[in-house]
Amino acid sequence: MWLLAAALLLDGVALAAAPVKLVQAGRLVDVRSGKVLEDAGILIDGDRVSAVASFDTLARREPSAESIDLRGYTVLPGFIDTHTHLTNFAFGWRPELELVRSASKTALESIPNARATLQAGFTTVRDCGTYRAFVDVALRDAINAGTIEGPRMSVCGAYVTISGGGGEINATGPDIALPEDLRYGVADGPDAVRKRVRLIVRNGVDFVKVIASGAFLTIGSEPSAREMSREEIRAAVEEARNAGLRVAAHAHAASSIVDAIEAGAASIEHGSFIDDTGIRLLKDRHVYLSTDLYDWDFTIENADKLGWPAEYLEKTRRYYARAEACLKKAFAAGAPVVYGTDAAVYPHGDNARQFAYMVRYGLTPLEAIRSATINAADLLGWSDRVGTIEPGLFADLVVVSGDPLVDVKTLEHPVMVIKGGRVVLDRRAVSH
Repeated sequence: MWLLAAALLLDGVALAAAPVKLVQAGRLVDVRSGKVLEDAGILIDGDRVSAVASFDTLARREPSAESIDLRGYTVLPGFIDTHTHLTNFAFGWRPELELVRSASKTALESIPNARATLQAGFTTVRDCGTYRAFVDVALRDAINAGTIEGPRMSVCGAYVTISGGGGEINATGPDIALPEDLRYGVADGPDAVRKRVRLIVRNGVDFVKVIASGAFLTIGSEPSAREMSREEIRAAVEEARNAGLRVAAHAHAASSIVDAIEAGAASIEHGSFIDDTGIRLLKDRHVYLSTDLYDWDFTIENADKLGWPAEYLEKTRRYYARAEACLKKAFAAGAPVVYGTDAAVYPHGDNARQFAYMVRYGLTPLEAIRSATINAADLLGWSDRVGTIEPGLFADLVVVSGDPLVDVKTLEHPVMVIKGGRVVLDRRAVSH
């Protein structure tokens, strides 16, 4: 016992002795005000920001702080991707591969995905589903424990989907029974949905994901069609709320978008065929639209190379123009938008490529950055932790060359990433 007490004491001394860091930012993007602060200082104590002021002021206040000189760079808050699949892989969208990869293999092969996402500047993600139930929970817990390197994760454990729906693996023969962890969230009818959500919640998830409409990357599923009923979605929302959690609703179909909003979902994932009613409801009820844009082009360019089912590519090509028009209309109308990429459709670590698409669809660079910072933090319910560079929040920083408010593509090439006060990527020497 005394050895444990000594170890804890020494650990506490080590933590207390960790050096205070002082970042000197050439330009600091204040995402809340939209202003760019020149020669700002960011004081980091442990894993949190303790002060933001002029560099000279903070240097006088903490003369012994460890200095990080970023005078030639632009500093932003760590980015948040609200729709990733860290335990899935671009090659893994061939459904039959899920049957030959064990849960442990999936978990271990997800480690590079987590690292690549973090080093791309995404210090927080909301991970929106895994075929192997609760592998995402294990990945989150390993990251939180410091066992592996990756972003903070908000996870959902499994897809809540109807039998044969968009969250199912439908590529097998009718006489093949899948293991339970590949069908954990399958439920039909409000009562069955309630039971599934209760079981999922008890396994330590952070939110609940429902598949309200059909999907593009599921065999035999039609993305423009309703799958879950409004009553089924409402049952999921009520059970999630009982546990203090929110619901993300995968919904391409216009009818499913309306159903999910009316049932109380906190976000609409994809929203490809959103109509005027859906847009109005998003705005009136402040429900966020988390829509993936880059992966449409990626699918068209790479589905054949990756050996994906021909059905995936056919559906993507058939609906591309329609979805683009609907989403541009939603952006123009001022729908609340968060940054969500569906990472795993494309390689992990390329998350920032979507910033340019957000601008192409009608957002300003600042609005695109806000979608990946303060808006995303608000959706997660984590505004007291992440999303801005302010005292008391985690010291999560992304450092880039140039001015992202002029050229948003500069966000695709971070030169430094800091998560919780710890430098996890430093390419400054290379950039010079």
